[in-house]
Amino acid sequence: MIRLASSSVTRAHLLNEAGIEFIQESVDFDEDSIVATSPKNFVYQATTGKYEANLKAFGCIDYPLLVADTVVTSQNKILRKAKSIDDARDILMTQSGNITSIITCMIYQSAKMKIVDISSTDYIFDDFNRDDLENYLQSGEWKGKAGACMVEGFCKSYIREVRGHESTAMGLTTERLTKLI
Repeated sequence: MIRLASSSVTRAHLLNEAGIEFIQESVDFDEDSIVATSPKNFVYQATTGKYEANLKAFGCIDYPLLVADTVVTSQNKILRKAKSIDDARDILMTQSGNITSIITCMIYQSAKMKIVDISSTDYIFDDFNRDDLENYLQSGEWKGKAGACMVEGFCKSYIREVRGHESTAMGLTTERLTKLI
């Protein structure tokens, strides 16, 4: 049994699919204070901040602690969660017809070991159809999503090639986690 320090429904789903028993509870960490020059540095700082906040709140004696964060990058830009529909449109157009990398960092801490993993999955997207894009934007499904994109949703039909694990893109590299624990 582990403690998933994340409110992500997707991360919980991934753990269930991997057969890992968990409880889910977390404390918040403000990512807006992070200053980073690269996507890997950003996601590492965000995960470390979440790890420290949750370790302080829960420890790792009763249950091992698992925290994770994900960042989306394309054309050398860190694509955060969109703040408006226009912001989402700009973020998605950055990815349209380009390579988009989704980087997930996870920290697992038990009483005996600490594991830090940074993994990346690259998606090569075809150009997004403007009508499909506008319908997706109007649906609001982009809200709260890093890069305003859901590779298991809107973006799925535009994937030309994938390099890496889909679980990484969904927020938790369960293939590595199951091997490590």
